[in-house]
Amino acid sequence: MHLKRSPLAPSHFPDMPHIGGVQMWTAKTGAKYQGRPDVLLVKLAGESRVASVFTKSTAPGAPVEWSKACLARGANAGLLVNAGNANVFTGQIGRDGVRDMANMAAGKIGCEAQDVYVASTGVIGEPLILSPIEQGVKGIQVADVNCSWEDAARAISTTDTYPKGSAQSCTLDGAPVHICGIAKGSGMIAPDMATMLSFIFTDANISRAVLQVLLSELNETSFNAITVDSDTSTSDTVLLAATAQASHGEINDINDPELVSFKRALGLVMHDLAHQVVKDGEGASKFVEICVTGAESGSAAKAIAMSIANSPLVKTAIAGEDANWGRIVMAVGKSGAHANRDKLAIYFGPHLVAKDGYRAPEYDEDRLAGYMKNSELKIRVDVAVGTESFTVWTCDLTHGYIDINADYRS
Repeated sequence: MHLKRSPLAPSHFPDMPHIGGVQMWTAKTGAKYQGRPDVLLVKLAGESRVASVFTKSTAPGAPVEWSKACLARGANAGLLVNAGNANVFTGQIGRDGVRDMANMAAGKIGCEAQDVYVASTGVIGEPLILSPIEQGVKGIQVADVNCSWEDAARAISTTDTYPKGSAQSCTLDGAPVHICGIAKGSGMIAPDMATMLSFIFTDANISRAVLQVLLSELNETSFNAITVDSDTSTSDTVLLAATAQASHGEINDINDPELVSFKRALGLVMHDLAHQVVKDGEGASKFVEICVTGAESGSAAKAIAMSIANSPLVKTAIAGEDANWGRIVMAVGKSGAHANRDKLAIYFGPHLVAKDGYRAPEYDEDRLAGYMKNSELKIRVDVAVGTESFTVWTCDLTHGYIDINADYRS
């Protein structure tokens, strides 16, 4: 299947620095994709610390279960990823397969299998054929120069139309620190921690406990605040590894003031990657920010925002450049969260279209039609019952989504 590059894609892959303590290699197996890498192997320095969040799906893939166990025992040696087969709903064969993948990686980078995280993405329910992956891993020469970040991002892709990467730098106790991340995701995106994977690396010297708190918190307003199609993947994994190669002392207190700049930089990387996933939404032509204000709680604000973002009626109206704010009202109502119908206000960008539960007197159809032609849109809804807010990001729903998913297995 040849997929045209998303019209929302960035103009180029970003320049991303090497992270000390991270070695990466890719392989081309040809198992599903021709002429491109589909296996990624990562080796981490021995002092590394790893944090991760996973799908909350009750039908997770074998790699998710394996990597959760790795996280629980503090594994920190490396990572092996394959694209094309998710190794989900594959029974004992799948569980044996993920163990064998960990053994392949361990033999190549020189560690124990239980210290290697494994992630897989692709078709669900198809038995995992290991021989192509095994041959790919065997062919990796660990003495070679690292692969590029762009190749690493391509290796973990499925229906992605462009590789996704992001980088930031900051200082910790006067020492320069770098953060680099890659991600994949285009469809089955409604993370609950989409088919989504993200791997983020930093040379910072931060304890595992602090790293986990930072990742979990920032995940809620980045990867857990996006949706393409409301479907939560069985394979979602976001992994953050800190190699401790930077020259500052270890940070082991979440309240350490030095963490402020690092948290901001990490948040920027995660938000950028999350937004890139939405901008590559299958068939997407518009990127949409939805902000709900005036809610009684943060969770209520998120529920309303996700109800709007996941509504096929809202998303198809946006695709058709129709500012059908009545569908916004519908989505607010179906969310189940408390909203004051008679005080509701709705904005499309700077344009007030409804207030006090009624169409705004200054509503201008022509002006609004012009705004809807933009490739990036903002919708704000004030539900007038409290002071809490939440922002989510989504895309429109076009026939391209049907075309891609109707042919996904063929």
